[in-house]
Amino acid sequence: MDPLIPETRYLFFTGKGGVGKTSLSSATAIALADRGRRVLLISTDPASNLDQVLGVSLSTRPRAVPGVEGLFALNIDPEAAAAAYRERALGPLRGTVDAAELSRREEELSGACTVEIAAFDEFTGYLARASDLDSYDHIVFDTAPTGHTLRLLTLPAAWTEFIDDNPTGASCLGPPTALQKQQEQYREAIAALADPLSTTLVLVTRPERSALDEAARTAWELREMGMDNQRLAINGVFTATDRTDPVALALEARGRAALAAMSPTLAALPAVVLPLLPFNLVGVPNLRRMLSGDDALPAGAPAPGELLAMPDVPPLSAMVDALEADRRGLVLVMGKGGVGKTTIAAAVACELAARGHAVHLTTTDPAAHVAATIEGEVPNLTVSRIDPAAEVAAYTERVVASRGREMDEEALALLREDLRSPCTEEVAVFHAFSRAISQARSGFVVVDTAPTGHTVLLLDTTGAYHHEIMRTFEEQGRASNVTTPLLRLRDPGYTKMLIVTLPEATPVQEASQLQEDLRRAGIEPFGWVINSSLAAAHPRDPLLRARAGTEVEQIARVETLAERVSLVPWVTAEPVGFHRLLALAEGGAPLVGAVG
Repeated sequence: MDPLIPETRYLFFTGKGGVGKTSLSSATAIALADRGRRVLLISTDPASNLDQVLGVSLSTRPRAVPGVEGLFALNIDPEAAAAAYRERALGPLRGTVDAAELSRREEELSGACTVEIAAFDEFTGYLARASDLDSYDHIVFDTAPTGHTLRLLTLPAAWTEFIDDNPTGASCLGPPTALQKQQEQYREAIAALADPLSTTLVLVTRPERSALDEAARTAWELREMGMDNQRLAINGVFTATDRTDPVALALEARGRAALAAMSPTLAALPAVVLPLLPFNLVGVPNLRRMLSGDDALPAGAPAPGELLAMPDVPPLSAMVDALEADRRGLVLVMGKGGVGKTTIAAAVACELAARGHAVHLTTTDPAAHVAATIEGEVPNLTVSRIDPAAEVAAYTERVVASRGREMDEEALALLREDLRSPCTEEVAVFHAFSRAISQARSGFVVVDTAPTGHTVLLLDTTGAYHHEIMRTFEEQGRASNVTTPLLRLRDPGYTKMLIVTLPEATPVQEASQLQEDLRRAGIEPFGWVINSSLAAAHPRDPLLRARAGTEVEQIARVETLAERVSLVPWVTAEPVGFHRLLALAEGGAPLVGAVG
C-alpha cells in the first residue's frame, strides 16, 4: 500500500460521493499513525460521517481517536464557521453604521453562499497556518463530494478578482475590507495544494462508469489549476469466487468493462487497487483491515444455501402508485452522493411517463448524468438540466437589462464585476430551481438533486428567500396572498420528497440525518427508497452473501424510520434506458438460477 501512503505532509482524498473517500482517508490516517507518525484527520464534507466511521464523537477541535495512538480527528462545522465568519465581517461595523445598514449587511451574509465561503475559510486556515500544526507529521483531508470540492478550490481566484475590481462594494462574501485580510491566506493555501513536495491529491473511484468519469473530470480540472500531484485509488474491485453465480459474474464483468474504458488521463496516474470487502468499513479494526489485505468473511456470515430472512418491502412501482394519486406535483429525489439518486429519479420519471402522465425530469446536480441514464427520447417525458454556467449568464443579462438602462459606462462595468461574485451562481441556480417548482402545478416534475451538502445549501437558499419575501409582504400587509418556493416545498399535496439510501450502516445513518434536517425546515419526507440491494438480488457468491447478510438489519432499520419504503435490487444489467428503468421500478429483471 506504499503507493497510496506517500510522504507528503498533506493528503487530500476526493472523488464522487459514495466511492469510499471517508473510509480510505481514515484507513490511511490509521496506517500512518501505526507507523509512529502523529496525524490529524480533517473532514471538510458538509455531510460528514467521520464520527460514525471512526466511532468517536468529533467537534471542530482535534480529538484523539481511541485505539490509534497518535491519531487525532475533527470536523469542520459549516454553520459554526459561518457564524464566526459573519461576526468577523460585521463586528467592525457595529456602532459605525445605522441599524438599517447593519440589517442590510446581515441579510447579505445570511445566505447559503456565506456558509460555503466560511467553511472554505476554515479549510484554508489549516494549509496557510502550517506553523500552528507543527506537532503533526501528516494532515489528511477527507474532502467533500467532487463538485463541492472543486467549487471550494476555485473560489480564491474569483474572490481575489472581486476584491481587486470592486473595492467599495459588498455582497454575501462580506465587506471587501474583511476579505482583503484573507487574501494572503488563500494564496498560501493554493500554493500548498499545488506543491508536490507538500501535497498529494488522491482521486478515489470505484469500478463504475459514472465514478470513473467523475474522477477523470476531477483530474483534468485539478491539472488546469496547476495541481499535478495526483494519484488514483480504485476502491471496491470485485472478483467472483462462485463462477456459477449470475449476480457475481455480472458484478465482476461490469467492473472490468468500466475499468477497460477508463480514460487515458486516469490510466496514466500512479494507482492502487482495493478489493471489495465482505464487511462494513466502520470502526478502527475494520478500517485497519482495509489496507492489510485481510478479506476473511466476518463471523455470522450466511452459510452456503442459507436463506436470508428478507423483510417484505414493496418495489419502487408501489411508491409511484402513491406519488401518482394527486395526478401532478413536484417529486424531489434526495440523498448522499453515490446512492443512485439519478437512477431512481429516472426510474420514477419513466414509470410515470409510461402511465400516460406528462413528466419533466431535471437535475440540479453539477455532475448531471440524467440524460445518459434515460438514453434516448421517451414519450411524455421531457429531460433538462439546470446548468449553473448557463443560468449565471442568463441571470447576469437579466440583471444588466433591468438595472443597467440608466447607468453610465463606469457604473455598468462595476455592476458586471459585482455579478462575477461567486454568490451569483447560487442565486441563479435558485431562480432556475424555483421555475421547476412552479411547473409542477400542471404536471409531474421530478428533480434529481445534487449530493446532500449541495441540496441542503439549496434548501437554505430557498429558506432565506422565503423569509425575505415574507418580511417584505408583511410590511405591505399582503403576506396572506404570497406563495413562496419554500411554502411549495412544505406542502405535502404539492411536493413529495424521496430519500434514497443504500442498505448499509453509514448511508442509512446519513439519510436519517437528512430526514431530520428536512423536518427542521418544516418538510416531512414522503418516503424512502433503498437502492441497489444485493440481498434482494439473491447472490450465491460467499463474499456477496456476506455483504447481503449485513443489509437485512439496515433494511429493517429503515422500516422504523420511514412512513413508506421501497426496495430496489442490484441488477445484472446496468439500469440505463427506458425499458431497463421500467424493469427496475417493478423489482428488477428476473435472475436465472438465483437462490437463497
